[in-house]
Amino acid sequence: MFFKKNQRPVAPIVHADDSDFETLVGEQPGVTVVDFWAPWCGPCRMMAPILDDVAIEQADQGVTVMKVNVDEAPVIAERFGIRSIPTLIFFREGEPLFEMVGMVPKPVLDRELGELIASGQAR
Repeated sequence: MFFKKNQRPVAPIVHADDSDFETLVGEQPGVTVVDFWAPWCGPCRMMAPILDDVAIEQADQGVTVMKVNVDEAPVIAERFGIRSIPTLIFFREGEPLFEMVGMVPKPVLDRELGELIASGQAR
């Protein structure tokens, strides 16, 4: 017997590079989680479905997920001192708040975003 797999909603993830990063981060209201990643990075590939879920689940809370491929955006990666990937930098209204380096479990990411939202910083 074959079962029809439920269609997964498309995650509203924004992709940025050196040419449009400043504009995209600056125009995002609320909290923006920027994922600095690369396609050859194993932990980055493990983070992808977690960030997809966050983008879908937290969109109505004013949270935006943005991805920056460090191989395609070396200027931005250097500007933020990215030495290890994945690195997540949390922005509010275009200003960096804090960062998390390495694979971040979803409960930890949810907790951090929940605290930002509860403190009124997300919107």
